[in-house]
Amino acid sequence: MLSISLPGKPPSLAYYNCRYAVLREPLGFERGAEILDDDDQAIHAWVEQDDKVVAVGRAHLIPEGVDGSGADHAGPGAAKIPGFGPLGDSTNRPAIQIRQMGTLNDYRRQGFAAMVLSGLEEAAKSHLSAKIGLLQAREHAIPFYQSQGWKIIDEPYDISGIGPHKSMMKLL
Repeated sequence: MLSISLPGKPPSLAYYNCRYAVLREPLGFERGAEILDDDDQAIHAWVEQDDKVVAVGRAHLIPEGVDGSGADHAGPGAAKIPGFGPLGDSTNRPAIQIRQMGTLNDYRRQGFAAMVLSGLEEAAKSHLSAKIGLLQAREHAIPFYQSQGWKIIDEPYDISGIGPHKSMMKLL
């Protein structure tokens, strides 16, 4: 079942446990790296199955005058993520960034990530009036995002400690 929490309503510990298990623990990060400084300002979506959170994601509004660049995670030593070129065009505002998408291994290829992504897109349109979505996809996730209508908008780049990525965009 898909659940959504809007800005100001933080998700549960189970949500963060899933986010850590999928996105940070496999890379050797310590607990806490799954939490972002602006999580309280984001829309969060997750799927629960078998009495546990199995897929997660978040979307946040990219403020005016900001290009989307920043730290990959909270805490010291965070890698920097690059900005998004399309934000230079004011007609692409309001814009959201999708981050922290992941599904537990045993629950992949069952449509849960698509449910989370669609839920984030719809909530961003209805609650934030978003016109476009932007994200930085790990290389192995690019085919998934393309299957959901997202387009590559730049050349590959590396996020230190995480690996190769490409920026992607979707008109909402």
